[in-house]
Amino acid sequence: MSLYGYIAADAGTNCICDLRSDTMTKPSAGMREAMIAAPLGDDVYGEDPTVARLEQELAARLGKDAAVFFPTGTQSNLAAVMAHCGRGDEMIVGDRYHLFCDEAAGVSVLAGVSMNPVPVSDDGGLDPDRITAAIKVDDPHYARSRLLSLENSVGGRVVPLDRIAAGVKVARKAGLAVHLDGARFFNAITALGCDAATFAAPFDTVSVCLSKGLGTPAGSVLVGPNSMMGQIRRNRKILGGAMRQSGVLAAAGLYALEHHVPQLAEDHARAARLADALRSTGIGEVQCQTNMIFLTPTPEDHARLTSHMAQAGVKIGGQSPAIRLVLHRDVDDDALDAAIRAFQSFPPST
Repeated sequence: MSLYGYIAADAGTNCICDLRSDTMTKPSAGMREAMIAAPLGDDVYGEDPTVARLEQELAARLGKDAAVFFPTGTQSNLAAVMAHCGRGDEMIVGDRYHLFCDEAAGVSVLAGVSMNPVPVSDDGGLDPDRITAAIKVDDPHYARSRLLSLENSVGGRVVPLDRIAAGVKVARKAGLAVHLDGARFFNAITALGCDAATFAAPFDTVSVCLSKGLGTPAGSVLVGPNSMMGQIRRNRKILGGAMRQSGVLAAAGLYALEHHVPQLAEDHARAARLADALRSTGIGEVQCQTNMIFLTPTPEDHARLTSHMAQAGVKIGGQSPAIRLVLHRDVDDDALDAAIRAFQSFPPST
């Protein structure tokens, strides 16, 4: 078993449908053509025109001054924290958020920033009272509270805008900056039916991932104010993320923004369809929002279900107790039908 409970893929398996993650997406034919045709330059010199276009496009969509292109979302988040906090400072973050749980504590290991985890509520948000309690008074015995880091969506759940606003209000009153890990930013605004600028407005910086549901091979973009861009670019260099002719990757991002974002609603609809089908099987409890489903089979059925689905050519995660199933642009209706039939043919323990 590998990271996140994924079961290592068997190269000989005839995979009909891969539901482990939306990071499994491959570039579409049109995206590959755009990558080949992209005008290139050296981005470290600021001379890659395709990277510049992508940064300008994301900044404009999110209503921010500027943006910086990064290889990964983990590095983008880390660079943002480093720009907001100094060594010995503290950030407040949800105890189930990716930045706290799944980024190898990089903000502490590399940036010297401590993380103060706050319990995440059932809807994925942070209660304002808990944020208030986590903010430390200005005392030399304590780390200095400098940043509130939020996430949306969270495990497929979309935190309502009013919940976000309430938490941000507390942070602003205490003089904290606010960052958003928006790895699935466009899934969230698709579910909420709001525009990107409205969604991004409460935050100083926002990290947007392009390599999940949008289908690019790599890349994230960090947007924010002009005043922070110099430090963010310096942080990217420190972290080894400055790339040369990275317009090849940026072209994929530009293509995704134009062609793939409108298709995210189809992923959400397929997820809802799969969730409905799973509820009728009796395999286990089913929860679904956006493009993610969480299926909780009985403990004795867990490994048996994974094996059954693999034999049917459907890859699912090995997480426990709830298995995450993710719909994405590489799972069409035919593949979904095959997955539903495989789930329906599984006999739950009685």
